[in-house]
Amino acid sequence: MFVLVVGGGKVGYYLSKELIEAGHEVALMEKDPGRARQIVEEIGSIVIPHDGCEGKYLGEAGCNRADVVAAVTGDDEDNLVICQMAKHHFAVPRTIARVNNPKNEELFRHLGVDELISPTRMVLGSIEQDIPVH
Repeated sequence: MFVLVVGGGKVGYYLSKELIEAGHEVALMEKDPGRARQIVEEIGSIVIPHDGCEGKYLGEAGCNRADVVAAVTGDDEDNLVICQMAKHHFAVPRTIARVNNPKNEELFRHLGVDELISPTRMVLGSIEQDIPVH
């Protein structure tokens, strides 16, 4: 499976590493040139050092043949734009977005993002499981 990961922070870095170790083909887009170089030194030349919000660079990264696009930047607006372009311009069958602000989840769903990852919601759910009901 070919996975295009957009965002080379900790989430994108470790996600890419795990996918590679599981035998998947991965391309990782990171717009910060210094961070992109660091990732190349650590896990190889899978990095495309460009902004994933620009359709031209998504195309150059192979978005048109991706099975999955995972937008995991720290910016909800960027993640939504990336998933929208992947889904509607490149016909990617599955899009996954990191949603940092839980208030944005409904919008992401409404606009057709296939899967949402909300760190805030995950931690909240875990905390609520351990709180006794009175």
